Amino acid sequence: MSSEKTITYGVVVVSFGSDRVLGSFLSSLQHSDVTPDHVAIVENGPTLPERTEIPAWGTTLVHLPDNPGYGAAVNAGVEALPEGLRWVLVTNPDVTLEKATTETLLEEATCRDRCGAVGPALLNIDGSVYPSARALPSIKVGMGHSLFASLWPTNPWTRSYHGSYDSLDSREVGWLSGACLLVNRDAFAEIGGFDSEYFMFVEDMDLGMRLGQAGWSSVYVPRSKATHTVGHKTKDHRGEMARAHHTSMKRFLKKRYPGVCWIPLRFLLNVSLTLRQILVKIVWATNKFDNNTT
Repeated sequence: MSSEKTITYGVVVVSFGSDRVLGSFLSSLQHSDVTPDHVAIVENGPTLPERTEIPAWGTTLVHLPDNPGYGAAVNAGVEALPEGLRWVLVTNPDVTLEKATTETLLEEATCRDRCGAVGPALLNIDGSVYPSARALPSIKVGMGHSLFASLWPTNPWTRSYHGSYDSLDSREVGWLSGACLLVNRDAFAEIGGFDSEYFMFVEDMDLGMRLGQAGWSSVYVPRSKATHTVGHKTKDHRGEMARAHHTSMKRFLKKRYPGVCWIPLRFLLNVSLTLRQILVKIVWATNKFDNNTT
């Protein structure tokens, strides 16, 4: 990659009072084999973060104190990046990159035609792999996952939806986790970026769906790795997070199955989501919650 100096990229990292973890992310970025040309830090919290030591690259701080949500913040960050940066690493602040993470993503992305997004293997803090590269759920898979994922995590519908993580081979997927992914800026602009009507959750699934509809691929690259401290700001507000997740899923289903003829199906899927929300609360109450069941 060092010989391909023309390949440049920017970074958009979304913060919500995330000073505690933002420094670690920036440090890992600074030690990457390929460093960015520009970083946009988007702060959704009411106050600006304390001054974080910024390495030697261009930096823009965007403050959105009204907190419009993750997708809208990413859109604002991409808009703030200089023109000419074809690739944008979109990430949460509680992610740490390995030295070769971005280089491997860029190599994979630039060797494929119509590549809209690539994503690394996301590791939990215990080293296990989070299912970050998933299928767009079919009706049967979506209902099975909604009803059984919390109490029977290894059910066949959830396994089909989550996908397999045994191989190091890159593969096309339905969508990639928005916690850390490299997007093609042309593809991102063509589909209008993230749907800002999602406040939290599912905006990445929606992005993958629309990329695919526009003829762009989403590719999982397990040779590239990053560690994600899941929910550093949300784990103490799990009830609110469950409600936000199911509200977003209902919006997604309305977009994927639009029109009057799909009303009965959307009703059944919404019922299954409501039942799942109840089951998730039961699981949480017994302290058996696993982030991988979402």
